[in-house]
Amino acid sequence: MWLWMSVCSALLLGIYDVAKKQALKRNGVYWILLSATAFTAVFLSPFLSHGSLTDHLSLVLKAVLVSTSWVSGLIALQHLPLTTVSTIKASRPMFVVIFSIILFGERLNLLQWLGVAVVMTALFLSTRSNRHDTDKETTAKGMTCMIISVLSGSASALYDKFILQHLEPLFVQSWTNIYITVLLAIVILVQYLADKQHFQPFVWDWRIPLIAVLITVSDSLYFFAVKDPDALLSVISMVRRSSVVITFLFGALMFKEGHVRDKVLDLVLMMAGVALLLFGTS
Repeated sequence: MWLWMSVCSALLLGIYDVAKKQALKRNGVYWILLSATAFTAVFLSPFLSHGSLTDHLSLVLKAVLVSTSWVSGLIALQHLPLTTVSTIKASRPMFVVIFSIILFGERLNLLQWLGVAVVMTALFLSTRSNRHDTDKETTAKGMTCMIISVLSGSASALYDKFILQHLEPLFVQSWTNIYITVLLAIVILVQYLADKQHFQPFVWDWRIPLIAVLITVSDSLYFFAVKDPDALLSVISMVRRSSVVITFLFGALMFKEGHVRDKVLDLVLMMAGVALLLFGTS
């Protein structure tokens, strides 16, 4: 069951990324994240329950990791084509493995090291494939933000496995979204106070509640999958990252982004490297 929940989560996550890309046409990064997360917090409010101070502090840390990943990822989405972002996102399972080595003392076998090498090659090729899409400065900023997003997202995935050993999924999801909403609201308030003249006001967009629904259901399926005692985080991480295939197809077919042929090779190499990590782990 946990595997099918991971597959459904991946499908919704891919559509979620496409909706975010479209929403960026009308609002800034922080407004999209704040409004979508606020909607999500409202959707999950019936599941709010009491917890200890330690539990809530652990969720504040979770909120910081998620906010960092979301904000940097959405900034990257502003500066990079959807096809490029989706390709780099596919590398996240590799970083989950690397973090596992650093934090838990795990060791890689030959297949896993080969998978890491293939993913790193694909990341290098991705930067070359993207060099024609935007100017160098914009590309560098987008790539830097994307790497930060992947690293913080990987740390969040590992942290999920830890906290879900003693916390219920809906408790984690409902309170985490409240804390993320508060963090983003503080950031926007600081931006407003710092530069009222150039502050970008919020513009209503019907895609915002759609984004909230997609990420709410996708995350719920993901948390319940991770909570399963038989679940393998490495497998869940890879399956969920397969959402990049959906994102890539939308970028190529709907948005008509350029240099798709080169990026297909990057994506295939990336997924091949992740597959090697999976087979080497199983």
